[in-house]
Amino acid sequence: MTPVIVALYDDFAVAERVRTELVKQGGFPTDRVELTSRAESGQADAEPGDSYYHKVSNYFHAIFDQTGHSASADQFAERVRNGSSAITVHPRTDYELDSARTILQSNHPADFREEHATQN
Repeated sequence: MTPVIVALYDDFAVAERVRTELVKQGGFPTDRVELTSRAESGQADAEPGDSYYHKVSNYFHAIFDQTGHSASADQFAERVRNGSSAITVHPRTDYELDSARTILQSNHPADFREEHATQN
């Protein structure tokens, strides 16, 4: 199982601070911590789609569909399109998983999802 954690913050500045904390205190490489927002679309830019709306939707579906939670994808995409910011973390070890949980939750996310996708 490959874990992924997504936390949603209503304030972009908080999301930026959380990303920095994950890299500096959590020890995460920058390629495993993603910020997605209207101000900074991040990995959503790499998704197919003719508009920001479609790219953000495709980004969250790529994360949540593999775990059977497409409704979560729609909820997160809608919140980001309406101004919230999402931090996505890809931990590889139990220590990283615990560290990410602690940092993300200590910053009071509006929503928090931890998924464990099966690899094909």
